[in-house]
Amino acid sequence: MLASKYRYVVVEGPIGTGKTTLARRLAAHLNASTLFEDPDSNPFLPGFYKDPKRYALQVQLFFLFQRSHQVQDLAQSDLFRGLTVADFMLEKDPLFAQLTLTDDELSLYRQIYQHLKPQSIVPDLVIYLQASADTLVERVRRRATAYEYNISDDYLKRLADTYAQFFHHYTAAPVLIVNSDHLNFVDSATDFDLLLQRINAMRGSREFFSLGS
Repeated sequence: MLASKYRYVVVEGPIGTGKTTLARRLAAHLNASTLFEDPDSNPFLPGFYKDPKRYALQVQLFFLFQRSHQVQDLAQSDLFRGLTVADFMLEKDPLFAQLTLTDDELSLYRQIYQHLKPQSIVPDLVIYLQASADTLVERVRRRATAYEYNISDDYLKRLADTYAQFFHHYTAAPVLIVNSDHLNFVDSATDFDLLLQRINAMRGSREFFSLGS
């Protein structure tokens, strides 16, 4: 069973893939502790989507400190003795920095990141949710979060490409790559059960799951 096989499971993917929704459902199903991003607490995020150049560094550093503190607290917590499901991994943080920061800002960010990175915890399993750029755009527009109205289609497409490149080279933990274009883990019990079966059946360090596979 998944709960006895893993202690730390991360669900990752670009904006619009449904990573938080799936992480919540997994945690509820497995009676697991949770570790979630909190974008609403970032005071610079609404400004970033209106004026990325002005707010990019503030947004990135706020998230970096927030996420590193969350992961550090998890490592030191008794809760980590059981199963924990997260909707982010610290190692993905630089992906956004590379897309949004100037060269000087990125150099500063990388220095801070390298100082904090050793506090990160390697997951036992990463579930990487993929989706086409068109799917991401449609989902972000549909969920109608106020500050996300200003996210450009081009940014979402570049973010999807950046995630794909990152996980193509990622080897620190086993990865289940899930094509979520036609999977609905919220409303379809069948889709969710199929995913659980694939997780429990994992034997290799990198496997793929999509409808029909």
